[in-house]
Amino acid sequence: MKLYTYWRSTASYRVRIVLELKGISVEYVPVHLAHRDGGEQHSDTYNNINPGHTVPSLVLDDGTAIVQSMAIMSYLDEIWPEPALLPSDPIMRAKARAAAQLIACDVHPLNNLRVIQYLKQRLGQDDEQTVIWMKHWMDRGFTAFEKLIDTNSKFCFGDQPGLADVCLVAQLYNAHRWGVDLERFQRLTEIEKQCRLNPAFTNSHPSIQSDAET
Repeated sequence: MKLYTYWRSTASYRVRIVLELKGISVEYVPVHLAHRDGGEQHSDTYNNINPGHTVPSLVLDDGTAIVQSMAIMSYLDEIWPEPALLPSDPIMRAKARAAAQLIACDVHPLNNLRVIQYLKQRLGQDDEQTVIWMKHWMDRGFTAFEKLIDTNSKFCFGDQPGLADVCLVAQLYNAHRWGVDLERFQRLTEIEKQCRLNPAFTNSHPSIQSDAET
C-alpha cells in the first residue's frame, strides 16, 4: 500500500498514527502542498488518485484509492481490528465518533491550507488576521471537545488511545504551531502527554517525516 501524505498535514498525521498503532507497513509518498508551482496536489497525476486535491490518499495494492482521513482510518480499523480505534459499547462508540468528527469536520477544515490561502489571496486577509481566525476556531473546538470526552480516563475514552485521541493530538500539533493558548485545556494537554509516551505517536510526528522542512 501507498499513503500519499504531506508532513505538516494534520489529516495525514492522523492516518500515520493509526498505521503505527496497528503496525501496518506502507510506502509513504510525499505530496508537497505548498510547492512554489501551486502545490503538487493539483497535478494531473495526483488528481487521478484524489479528485479533491487533498491529502491523505491511501492506494491499495490493487490500485484502489481511498481518500479522506476519516474514511481511511475506518477502513484500516475494519481490516486490521486490533487495537480497536473505538470502544465496544455502541453508545461510547457514537460518543467517540462525535468527538473525533468535531475535530475532523468542524475545526480542521477551517484551519486547512486551502482555506487560509483563500482568505489571503481572495479576501485580502494578512498573516495576523488569518492566525486570529485559526486560533479562534481551534479555541472554540477544544472547548466543545473537552466537554464530550470522559473526565477521568487516561485517554479520551478509556485506557487506550483511540480515534478521538488521534484526531486531538494531530490538531494540537497545529495549535502549538500557531500559538493557541492551551493553558485552560489541561485535560487535553494531559492526554497529549500520555499519547506522546506511545511510539506510534512519536514515530508519526510531522517533524521526523522524510519530507519535513526546517
